[in-house]
Amino acid sequence: MPNPQRPYRFIISGGGTGGHIYPAIAIANQIKVVQPDAEILFVGAIGRMEMTRVPEAGYKIVGLWISGLQRRLTLDNLSFPWKVISSIRMSNKIIRDFKPDAVVGVGGYASGPLLYAATKQGIPALVQEQNSYAGITNKLLAKRVQKICVAYNNMDAFFPADKLVLTGNPVRKDIMELEGKRREALLHFGLTSEKKTILVIGGSLGASTINQSIAAGLQQIADAGYQLIWQTGRAFYPQAQELEKPFANAGIHAFDFIRQMDLAYAAADVVVSRAGALSISELCLAGKPSILVPSPNVAEDHQTKNAMSLVQEEAALLVRDADAQQQLIPAALELAGNEAEQHRLSQNILKLARPNAAVDIVNELLKLIK
Repeated sequence: MPNPQRPYRFIISGGGTGGHIYPAIAIANQIKVVQPDAEILFVGAIGRMEMTRVPEAGYKIVGLWISGLQRRLTLDNLSFPWKVISSIRMSNKIIRDFKPDAVVGVGGYASGPLLYAATKQGIPALVQEQNSYAGITNKLLAKRVQKICVAYNNMDAFFPADKLVLTGNPVRKDIMELEGKRREALLHFGLTSEKKTILVIGGSLGASTINQSIAAGLQQIADAGYQLIWQTGRAFYPQAQELEKPFANAGIHAFDFIRQMDLAYAAADVVVSRAGALSISELCLAGKPSILVPSPNVAEDHQTKNAMSLVQEEAALLVRDADAQQQLIPAALELAGNEAEQHRLSQNILKLARPNAAVDIVNELLKLIK
């Protein structure tokens, strides 16, 4: 039982990509709304992006020496058992020192050892699964935790049905508050209100196929009279900086990473995006007409499954990764020029939004300790 004499304490564990990290931060922020004196500690994987993104959001994080199994024989795979043992040992120490009242796993390498150690010590645990196809860490933890919060129907294919709660994915609060931000957004990105704007986002690490397709079509975008906000990821950014130079006066701008995503969405008339679970949740809340290009380099092709959940509701368009070089630019230009289709997609995608996801998840978490 939690000690009523002190504030509640929570550990939130996981990460690896923005799709795990930003829902985790949204959950932490909501905990602070309902329990302002709550103490929150994040546990991530050393060397992964959560180790910088979480402190930027104002929370403390500690790192475990853990990584995933590679599909080929590597030195990392040989060291994997030692990493697991080391991380469970470290997790036990973190739990003994911090004494959490409950723990949350959001998927990613670090959540496995931490939630394994916590549940072994009898601490209430909740898992948040973002995708329509469950990740291996969360599937392994399913029998040990009390609740599993999901964003899609039919997740009883992966998890015990009696533990499931359909909440949706939590997103940053500012993305739910786009009203009245368009003028500020256009100024922020150096754009004009006279032209339509295409936003391209390939996820927090960038997307090679999307980047190559956009790079080849910059002249077409400029000739059609459209503006571009292009998030490339760090690896492609130097190349994109060179490519954008001839189009600086045409409103074509590349960024390695966009922190103020609310302004990016507010400026956008059309969005081209990967189909990660967080991206889809954000697009639903922003109500943006979108072309989804699912990554083929993910477990069980789950991004295609995510995308199809929208396409089947006529809430987004789909261009397959293998077809992007030929089809993406024509599809983006066609959609940017078709206001009736933009309106139809926007109305349909808004119906799929779950704006109370963070609230519902934290309510479930608090039930575990009360």
